[in-house]
This record gives sequence, C-alpha cells and structure tokens, in this order.
Amino acid sequence: MEGSFALTVLMITAIVAGVTAQVAANYLKVPSIVFLLIFGVALGGNGLAVLQPRDLGMGLEVIVSLSVALILFEGGLNLQLSELGKVSASLRNLVTTGALITLIGGAIAAHWLAEFPWQIAFLYASLVVVTGPTVINPLLKEVGVERRVATILEGEGVLIDAIGAILAVVVLDVVLKGDASTAEIVLDLLVRLSIGGSIGALGGWLLSRFLKRSQFLADDLKSSVVVAAVLGLFGLAQSIQSESGLMTAVLAGIVVRAAAVPDQRLLIKFKGQLTVLTVSVLFVLLAANLSIPSIFVLGWGGVQTVLVLMAIVRPLNILVCTWGSSLNWRQKAFIAWCGPRGIVAASVASLFAIVLTERGVNGGDSIKALVFLTIAMTVFLQGLTAKWVAKLLGLGISEASGVAIVGGSPLGLLVARLFQRHGQKVTLVDTSAEVYKQAIALDIPAFVSNGLDMKALAEAGLDSVGTFIALTINTDVNLVLAQRVMEEFRPPKVFAVYTREDNGKEDNNYQDIQQAFGNRVAIKAWNQHISLQEIRLGEVTLIETDDLQLSQFNALYNSGNLLPIVFERKERLQIVPADITWESGDRIIYLLYTPKLLNAASSLSLEPGSTTIDVTPEDIPLVVNPNQKQSDSNGAQDYLKMAREILKKSGKNLS
Repeated sequence: MEGSFALTVLMITAIVAGVTAQVAANYLKVPSIVFLLIFGVALGGNGLAVLQPRDLGMGLEVIVSLSVALILFEGGLNLQLSELGKVSASLRNLVTTGALITLIGGAIAAHWLAEFPWQIAFLYASLVVVTGPTVINPLLKEVGVERRVATILEGEGVLIDAIGAILAVVVLDVVLKGDASTAEIVLDLLVRLSIGGSIGALGGWLLSRFLKRSQFLADDLKSSVVVAAVLGLFGLAQSIQSESGLMTAVLAGIVVRAAAVPDQRLLIKFKGQLTVLTVSVLFVLLAANLSIPSIFVLGWGGVQTVLVLMAIVRPLNILVCTWGSSLNWRQKAFIAWCGPRGIVAASVASLFAIVLTERGVNGGDSIKALVFLTIAMTVFLQGLTAKWVAKLLGLGISEASGVAIVGGSPLGLLVARLFQRHGQKVTLVDTSAEVYKQAIALDIPAFVSNGLDMKALAEAGLDSVGTFIALTINTDVNLVLAQRVMEEFRPPKVFAVYTREDNGKEDNNYQDIQQAFGNRVAIKAWNQHISLQEIRLGEVTLIETDDLQLSQFNALYNSGNLLPIVFERKERLQIVPADITWESGDRIIYLLYTPKLLNAASSLSLEPGSTTIDVTPEDIPLVVNPNQKQSDSNGAQDYLKMAREILKKSGKNLS
C-alpha cells in the first residue's frame, strides 16, 4: 500500500510539473520543451530528487511506448494530403535521402568528435534523424511562417519520427547481433515499414468508416473510441513485428484525416489536448531520469557534435533534398535552421539505454546523454531564435498572405478581386449559388456553404491564409463568424464588419477581432451603391508632411461619401481596420459615392492650392452578369480594373 501511494505521488508530481511547464512556456511564448526539460531535471535525481522514474520499473517503458503511439497518431491527424501534394518531392527526399544524410553525417561527427565507437555513433545518429511534431508544430504556431514552409516541416516531423524510430531499431539490432548483413538490415526495415503501414492504413480506413456510420455514438464517446482504436492497432502491429506500431500510428492518423470523418475538428482538438498532457508527463519523467554527470562526461566533444549536426549536416540535408524545387533561398534557409529534436528521440534513446544495459553493451548512458544534449541545444538555439530568423528572412507571421472572405456581397467580391489582382490567394464563402457563379466567372475560388460550418472553412483553405474577414450584411453574424474562426483556426488577422454597439467594446470575447473599414459602415448601402454603379474606385498615396491632404481625405470619409477598404504598406495589401493610424507612403484604395444625380463636372472638388481627388474617371462596371461570358484579356473587361485617381492641385472649395 505504501509503495502504491509513492507511485501515485510520483505520477501526480509529474502531471502537475508538466502542466505547469506548459503554462509557463505559453505565457513566455517559448517552446514548451524548454520548461519541460528544466522542470524534469530540477525535480529528478540530480535536483530535488522528488521524481524517481526508476521506481516505475517496466511501467516507464509501457508509458513511453503508448505515449509515443498517441503522439504520432496526432501528428498524422494534423497532416493534410492536399497540402503535402504541393511539396511531395521535397518531403519525400527529406524522409529518405535526408534521413540517410543525417545518419551518416551524425555518425561521423559522433565518432570523430565525441569519440564514440562506430556502432554506438551510428546508433546515436539514427536517434537524432527525427525532428518531432511535438516541438515543430507548437514552434510553427508561435512563429507563424508561410503555409508551404510549415507544411514541409510538419510533414517531416511526423513522417520522419516513424521512419527514424524504425531505422533506430534496425541499427540497434545490428549493434546487438553484430554479424547482420546489409541485405538483412534492409529487409528488416522494409518488413517493419510494410507491416506497420498496412495495419495503419487498413485500420484507419475501418475506423473512419465506423465513425461515419455510427450515428448512435455520443460526441463525447467518439474521441475515446479513437484513442482505444489507435492503441489497439499499435498493439497489434507491435505483436506482429516490434516497432512496426510507430508507422501504424502515423498512417492511421493520416487516413482518418483524409476520410473527413464527422466532427473532425473536434476530434483533432481533443487529440491535441491529449497529446499536450501526454508529452508533458512523459518528457518530465524522462528528463528526471537523466544523469547530468553523464552529459558533462561528454565534454566539448559532445557540444561540437551537436553543433556540426546543426550547422553542417542539417543545411547539407536541406540543400540536397530541396535541390530543383521552387523553394527560394529564404525558405530553404529557415527549414535548414529549424530542426529541433523532441520527445520521440528522448523516449527511444531512454528505451535503448535500458536495452543496451540489459544486454551488457557499453554506451547506453552515453547515447542517452548525447541525445538529451542534442535536444537541449537544438531547442534552445533553434527554437528560441526561430521567430527572429523567420522575421529576418521575411517569412514571419506579419508576412502571412491571402484572404478568406465570408459574404459574397458586391463589396465582398470587390475586396476579393483587389487581393487577387495583388497576387494573393483568395477564397470566398457564401450560401448563394448565384454568388458562387459570379465568383467562378471572375476566377475567384468559391464555396457554397454556411460560414459557421468549420469543416467547409477548412476545405476552403482557411488554415493557410493570413487574413479572415466576415462581410455579410448581418453585423451580429459577422461577430459570431469571426469569433468561431478565431477559436478554431487562429489566423494572423481576423476582421468583421460591425458597430461598437454590436460587440460591446469591453467584451473580452471579441478582443482579438479587428473592426473592418470603420465604426459605422452602412454595408447595405455601399452594396447598393456598387450594384447601381454609383461609386468610383480610386486610390491615393499619402505624402509625407502633407497634413492638408490627410485632413481633406478624412473630411470625405467623415461625410460618409468615402470608404477606404484596403491599403498597401511596405508592398503588402491589407484590410483597413477602423482604428488605423495612417503613415506616410500608405497607398489607400477607396470607394467614393458618386450618385447618378451628380454629373461629372459637379463632382467633389477642393479649394485653390490644395490636393484634389479626381472623381471623374471612366465608368467601371462593378457587377457581373453570371450568364455573360467573361473576358479578361489584358484586364480590359475586368470588372474591377482600377481607375487611378491623380492627386493634383485645384482652385475650389470642398462643397
């Protein structure tokens, strides 16, 4: 009874420490593994000696195995095959050729610098082939790099974990057997991959079919069914061939994601929360089980080994694997820098240390020490600087592009076309089939769906855009849409058309939602103006020190006759927020209300010596007849061909 209580206290301590580390990391905006490592070491045998994972005996090995299965499944569940298809060649190279480069380069570094025997050096290198979704995914969410780069790193993290872990097992077999031929090694690897992949693919398909047909299951029960199924498939694969269960977990997750099961986003959210808890407990236990003196024994040779792995082997890996791809040098540089190791490397290294010790092979503790040193250095050096490097290379969150628009009103179509003409990705969602036809006629990707359908928004690509805007004519609906999108997708910028009274300015639920265009935008009226072609689309570039220009622009805005909708700053097109502070050099694209009752000669003008906004350009059709074939030859018939407004001096008063 006393021993049982001690183990209970041990697990409670690990859980509390792990969750506390996650909270601290989230508050300070750093990779969680930093605090998990610190807390684990501090509470372990080399610190306060509160946690003694060895007391768990074989239970630690069981916890590690099951935890890794859930982590890999969650990683596979987050992979989108449609996104992988865009980077398939580079990704394929990274998990094949790249793994081989890391294996050979890491082994050479460990042998010559850390003075490991060749067999132990190759075993170490096989363990650090993996990167890991538990480190990469949170890091990418914090850094916010463009989607293509994120997809490559996420895909590598998930797939290389399974392949690298299996490769490590094969190398371990070689070390233990000593006389295995090359053919036997390759065959062993292929057998594990084939068995694990087959069971994972078939099991994932059966699970997805069951979830689609099991209407009797309560929503709360579905997630538990998935967890049980994943562990069952993992156990089945492991019973047939050791370590094949890793590939099973990954493939099952990918297949379930591709099948688009009901309430998939809720499932992904639950699995993400479960993985956070699992990683927290597991890494704290493994860090507490680490011997700090064994790391110091490595000396400078261990540090140099890791530096070579980061500064030479990884960049060489990326250079070879992305050769001939359309990735630019900035994207390649960031991928080369972003290669932190994580929980899979730590857990497998801990298991190997136990196995080698049991078999009487020296080097188990040294391997584990060097792996943890690799994790610590890559996480601290790469993880903590990733955001700075992304910003330096122009790949950070502020550079995220593309817009998703819910609400295909005339104003929504206009905004979509402006972003599209600027070369950005655009997606339009509306419930109207007629709006869909108009958007398709203009080559705007569109979806007929309710904006509250998160699955539809995911299919529309909301995960990969930098800006979301709710532009329906119902301002209450706009706020609800924006809030749901913020909770589910967390894009860098979320806009909604609403009034201050709609959101209750003090309501914290809407604090991350930006108000689009202005505080009181009569969106119905502007849609009508556009439909009746009673507006002019113009632009103005603010000139430094020209306060009169800005005051006259604001006067038109305050009169309700002018509506700024997008602006370009530092070559980036953005939605105009209500609380914007204009800067010199801003290029503002606006709508100007020009009723048909006014003729061109009597349109708005300014007094002598002041800046003029010319509102007499050629009329431009702003609505589309869906039954009329569209022609966009050289943009001559483009319904949003912008009429450039020229700022000039004039001699009349603002009327």
